[in-house]
Amino acid sequence: MTIMQDIKFYDCRVIEGSSTSIILDNGKIEEISRNFTRGAGVRALSGGSWGYTSVEGEIDLKQGVEAASKLAFSMNASTPKEDVELAALNPPEVKNLPEVRIDPRDVSIEEKVDLLKNIETNAKVKGINSTKVMYLESEFKVEYRSSDGIECAYELMNVGFAVSAVASENGVYQAGRESRFGYGYELFKKENVLELARKAGNTAIELLKAKTPKGGEMPVILDQELAGVFAHEAVGHASEADLVLEGDSILENRIGEQIASPLITIIDDPTLHEFGYYPFDAEGAKSKRTEIIKNGVFNSYLHSRETAAKLGGTPGNCRAQGYSMPVVRMSNTFIDNGDARFEEMLEEIKDGMYLIGSRGGQVNTGEGIFQFNAEKGYLIKNGELTELVRDVSLSGKTLEILNHVALVGNDLKMTAGRCGKAGQLVPVSDGSPHLSISKALVGGA
Repeated sequence: MTIMQDIKFYDCRVIEGSSTSIILDNGKIEEISRNFTRGAGVRALSGGSWGYTSVEGEIDLKQGVEAASKLAFSMNASTPKEDVELAALNPPEVKNLPEVRIDPRDVSIEEKVDLLKNIETNAKVKGINSTKVMYLESEFKVEYRSSDGIECAYELMNVGFAVSAVASENGVYQAGRESRFGYGYELFKKENVLELARKAGNTAIELLKAKTPKGGEMPVILDQELAGVFAHEAVGHASEADLVLEGDSILENRIGEQIASPLITIIDDPTLHEFGYYPFDAEGAKSKRTEIIKNGVFNSYLHSRETAAKLGGTPGNCRAQGYSMPVVRMSNTFIDNGDARFEEMLEEIKDGMYLIGSRGGQVNTGEGIFQFNAEKGYLIKNGELTELVRDVSLSGKTLEILNHVALVGNDLKMTAGRCGKAGQLVPVSDGSPHLSISKALVGGA
């Protein structure tokens, strides 16, 4: 028997593109670079083992398939595993791609540098010690084909910028950051980037003067960015079916269970023209909207073809950075709108804290615990926002927080970023309306 006869499936992803980055450090050009890439990722499946190889530059897909097949065959022969089944797919229709009105390739480097210098000048408000501004653009074409006859392709163009400003006093440093990402140079017409730069500078200055509050258990309101990070990190990752199968998710065996307040609906939707958009995933499965939690009931995992076959579900959530090995990933993940107004939340809470923005944190999906650092906060007294506070964090148990949601706002907002998993970064967006939580643990002094 030849090796190819023992291979039950193979697929290839060819990615070709280029990226440009410009970095200004304190108003001076630190870097202008343009990189070109062409490569392919090839997978082959033998029994219960995947073989994977990547090729750069000149691509010989036949050779790539043979190399991946040999790997899969030898792994399966030396340590046989339970056969892997793959959920069936229909070829995706590629339509409704994000429209690019102003192609960034038509804008000169000089014009881009001038824009960044203008952004930097606006971030450098009185009292700011240092600034950094970064511009990124990338265009790429993805072609996919598999042994079960699926062939499809699409092209995308990403553009974005980030600005940070740092202020210091008596050895204390505080930073303000703003960033926006989208699909064409019109982003810089649509967003008031100079106002965002000033906001970054002013945030750093304000935080220097802010106090660190006393921590403890209290009612809180989360702004759209921090609530979106909670949805992505604490709920989204725990719903990724590969983590469920590894026994590393608090959501294992919970489909159909009421796990959150009935006010909570959490959705992952790669069809939205946000930063996590894709028309089909890294396995050629068409993108689709998934209601992870619907009215508080846990409804669905996020799936690859392999996990969908094992757990029952629909594939379409498998992604990869470039031509790396695909893994189950989120796209645009958000808490859906409710009907509460922000003023209503303040009145209901009376005394507590309003937490704004995100500065990272950590999550343990297996134990269902998390800790996030907010960019800043305000104390709430008698239903009104009072003094600004800094160095505040939110921590707790994912399922407890989901059940302590008292009100969901009507002001959903998305934030673009990148998500790391399996050593790979992919573009994502997360978001939420304002959330009012009756009881949460806030860290402070």
